[in-house]
Amino acid sequence: MRLSVKAPAKINLALDVLYKREDNYHEVKMVMTTIDLADRIEIMELSEDVIEIDSSDGFIPVDKRNLAYKAAELLKSRFGIRKGCKIEITKIIPVAAGLAGGSSDCAAVLKGLNQMWKLGLTTQELAELGAEIGSDVSFCVYGGTALATGRGEIIEKIASPLPVWVVLAKPPISVSTSDIYQKLDVNTCRHPDVEQMVKALEQKNYALMCEQLGNSLEDVTMKYYPKVAKIKQQMEKLGADGVLMSGSGPTVFGLTRFENKKHRLVNGLRGFCNQVYAVRLIG
Repeated sequence: MRLSVKAPAKINLALDVLYKREDNYHEVKMVMTTIDLADRIEIMELSEDVIEIDSSDGFIPVDKRNLAYKAAELLKSRFGIRKGCKIEITKIIPVAAGLAGGSSDCAAVLKGLNQMWKLGLTTQELAELGAEIGSDVSFCVYGGTALATGRGEIIEKIASPLPVWVVLAKPPISVSTSDIYQKLDVNTCRHPDVEQMVKALEQKNYALMCEQLGNSLEDVTMKYYPKVAKIKQQMEKLGADGVLMSGSGPTVFGLTRFENKKHRLVNGLRGFCNQVYAVRLIG
């Protein structure tokens, strides 16, 4: 048996870090939505009791460090599965970019193996399993648009944004999420109004959505990676309606309703970084 599963990227429209918890994670409150940029996951059942990972990107580990591997390993151990699987990952989402590519691959494998092995797990049950692997995996299981709280694993579905253009620019640097959180001072960082973002989405108010874009981690990442700040400034200069860094970075995205402005943004960013994408909000 062979299954093909799509693994879409996400962006954060609002990301607020509230405080550091006793378990050393941070309490967050954020709005995430999926975009039309996706990895392709092919899953094949194996009679031998092994997990094999192939990736089109040489920077991706293909052993137990891979989140897709962890997803298969968790399902096998939790439900006593004696069969194996081969997972082929065709990477389209940039790696270590703040777009949850690894988490989305993990979620896709959970959903695909649930179907292949006829486990009968609900979306909520898959999301709870995903939370054991990574904070963003729960959202990626649900997809769409959601308010995420806790350490990111408590998901509440909310209204989706209008399907406007998203232009993403990822500089040739990798950012460690844990490092950025360690350097964050929750007492002095910016705290976006997440409730206003939810309201903007409910009202389909595009102008308010752009106005309320915010990310508590942005200033920290930009301090240590000035290239990220330069990309944001360039997007604003080129006339994007709203600009924000996604997650812990380094990817910056700009929003526009108009195709001609989308082209202007893409062309104007080519000199700043090689990885520039124009996709739709699909959350």
